[in-house]
Amino acid sequence: MKILFLNGPNLNLLGQRETDVYGETTLAEIEKLVRQRAAKLNAEVDFKQSNSEGELVTWIQGARGTFDAIVINAAGYTHTSVALRDAIAAVGVPAIEVHLSNIHAREKFRHRSLLAPVCRGQIAGFGAYSYVLGLEAAVNVKAP
Repeated sequence: MKILFLNGPNLNLLGQRETDVYGETTLAEIEKLVRQRAAKLNAEVDFKQSNSEGELVTWIQGARGTFDAIVINAAGYTHTSVALRDAIAAVGVPAIEVHLSNIHAREKFRHRSLLAPVCRGQIAGFGAYSYVLGLEAAVNVKAP
């Protein structure tokens, strides 16, 4: 099984930025955790990060026929990006939305995800472990 992990804007700053909200774990450390668990699940993962909405859309579009699932932390684009939402809906690859923090316990503008309606599910609030849970969900999700 091949799973694409996509990370949106500012996630390259994990471990340095708002550590009271996002923790001290870096994106590289999260990737290492995911790769360790993926090896035990016999899954292959590809990890990508971009601050560019267009690049994220391109990667989602390229997932069709290459990946069995997408795990996405769109960060701030979660609440604003119709383009990401439409790309996920268009490709037919099961997607799992993940967040380090509990977006529903934060500022009101973060409560609404434009991606959630086109994703199989949402995992939020478990810090770095949200990604491991996303991997577990992706391994067990079936294509439509």
